[in-house]
Amino acid sequence: MNLQKTLAIPLALLCMQAQLPAANHREAPITALDRAADITDWFAFVSYDDPTKATMILNVDPLLEPSNGPNYFPFDPGILYQMHVDNDRDGIEDITFQFRFTTEQRLPGVFTGFVGAGNGVSAKPGSPNPGAPVVPPAITALDGAGSEGLGFRQYYTVTMLNRKNGAVTDLSQGRRLYALPTNVGSRTMPNYPALAQQANYSLAGGIKVFAGTVDDPFYIDLGATFDSLNFRNGGIGGSPGVLSAAQDANDTTNFASDSVSGFNVNSIAIEVPIAMLVKPGTVLTAGRPSATDSFSTIGTYGQTSRARVTVRRSPDPMQESGGFRPVQRMGNPLINEVLIGTGSKDKFSMSDPKDDGQFAAFFLDPLLARVLNAVFGIPIPPPNRVDLLPLVTYAPPIASAGPAGPVADLLRVNLGVGPTSMANRKRMGLLAMDAAGFPNGRRVSDDVVDISTRAVAGILTGDATYGNLLGDAVNANDVPYRETFPYVGLAHSGKDRRHIDPGEPLVIPASPSNLPIN
Repeated sequence: MNLQKTLAIPLALLCMQAQLPAANHREAPITALDRAADITDWFAFVSYDDPTKATMILNVDPLLEPSNGPNYFPFDPGILYQMHVDNDRDGIEDITFQFRFTTEQRLPGVFTGFVGAGNGVSAKPGSPNPGAPVVPPAITALDGAGSEGLGFRQYYTVTMLNRKNGAVTDLSQGRRLYALPTNVGSRTMPNYPALAQQANYSLAGGIKVFAGTVDDPFYIDLGATFDSLNFRNGGIGGSPGVLSAAQDANDTTNFASDSVSGFNVNSIAIEVPIAMLVKPGTVLTAGRPSATDSFSTIGTYGQTSRARVTVRRSPDPMQESGGFRPVQRMGNPLINEVLIGTGSKDKFSMSDPKDDGQFAAFFLDPLLARVLNAVFGIPIPPPNRVDLLPLVTYAPPIASAGPAGPVADLLRVNLGVGPTSMANRKRMGLLAMDAAGFPNGRRVSDDVVDISTRAVAGILTGDATYGNLLGDAVNANDVPYRETFPYVGLAHSGKDRRHIDPGEPLVIPASPSNLPIN
C-alpha cells in the first residue's frame, strides 16, 4: 500500500482533527489561573532514529521568561502529569504513564535556586571571614560532584498503568530521575548541553524518559493571531494572512515575528517501544505493525490533574486528599483554544475524550471561520460544516478499516507509518504529502497554525476556493530541534536570551551552536 498516495485524496476525512490556529497557551479560564497545569502542546510520533519506538511529549507552563529568577519555573509537585494511550479504538485510555515530582531545597540559606562559578569562589580580604568558601563550583552535574550549586532540585517517578489487566508498574524502580533545571547562564552552568544530556534516562524495557525546562518548540505570531487575526505579512497583493507560493514553500524562514521566540517551557518526554503501546496480539514486523492493520493506530492525549483537596503548610509538606481531578487535557492541538466557546472551555478541559460529542455544535458552524471571512474577505463553506464535523474517530486514511469508535479528541498516530527523514520533512505535514506529519500524530516541527487555519477556512472540502495559502507567516522555530530523543531544543540562557521583535525576520540557522544534534 502506498500510504502517501492514499493520503492525498481522503485527507479531508482525517484533518478534522486539525481545526484551529494556535497552540494551547493559556487557552481556558481555569488554566489562565493555574499556569503550572496548563498544557501548551502535546506531541506523539514514531521516533525519528528508531522506528520501533514512539515518542510522546507533554509540554506545560507557557511563555517562561528564561531570566525570571531566582526560583524560575519548577514542575508542580501537586500536579499529576499523565500521558494516555487508547489502543483498541474505543476512545478510552488503555495505557497511562504517570509522572510525579518531588522538590529538594538543598541550599536553604542561599537567596537563589542555582549558584556556582568556576571551581568555587572564596571570600576576599575585607570580608569578615577571608578565604571562606562563598560560591560553590559551577553546576556541571545533576547529582554528586558538580551539583553542589543545585540548591533547588527536582526528581520524579514514572508509573505505567494498564487498564485492561490492572497492572501498575513502577518504571523508575527506585531510581531518582532528576529534572533538567533551566539554563541560568554561562557562569552558573558553563556546559549546559552536557548537563542536559544527563537528564536523559534509559529505563527497563527499552524506555527512555526526560523532564526539564527546554526551548518552547511552538512557533506562532501570537499577538497578531489574537488581535482578531491581524496577521502581519501578505504575499499575494499585500493581503494579510495570505502567503505567496514562495513563502509557503519556505520551511526555514519567518516572514513575521515568532512571539514564542526566546521563551522556555517545561517538558516531559517518554520514548516507548511500539510493542508496549499497541493492542495485545497486534502483529509486528521489525517492531512495527503494518500501516493497514486494524490496530496500527493509537489515540493519545496528555492530562494534568490536581487532588480534590490540597492543604499547603509551607515549609512543611503539603497534604493531598480526595483523589485527583482533571485540570487540563490536550489531544489535537488548538481545539480548546479557539473553537470551543469560552463558557465551555473549562468543561471541555475537565471532561473525558469519549464524551466529546457534547461539543459538536462548535464544529458545525465555527465562529472562527466567520471571523476569517470577515477579516480577510475570503469565502468559506456554508454551514452546516460537514467538513468540520468532529470526525475525530479512527477513520481512513490514518486508521485502517475497523471500529471508528466514539467522537473523541485524541491525537491519532498510525504506528505503521515510518518517520520522514529530516531532508524530506515538511512543516505542512499531510497537506504537503509528508505521511508522518500532522495530523498523523504531531512532530515538534509541524506547523499546526497554518494547517489548522486552512482547515477551518475550508481547504478540507477539496475545493481550492477555500483556505488556500492562509498562514501567519511564521514558518519555523527560532532554534533548531534535535534529531534524537527528546527532540526539543535546549532551554534559552537566562543571561543571553533574546526575543524576536515584530518586523525582525529571522532565518533559522542550519544547526545550533549551543546543543548537540545527535
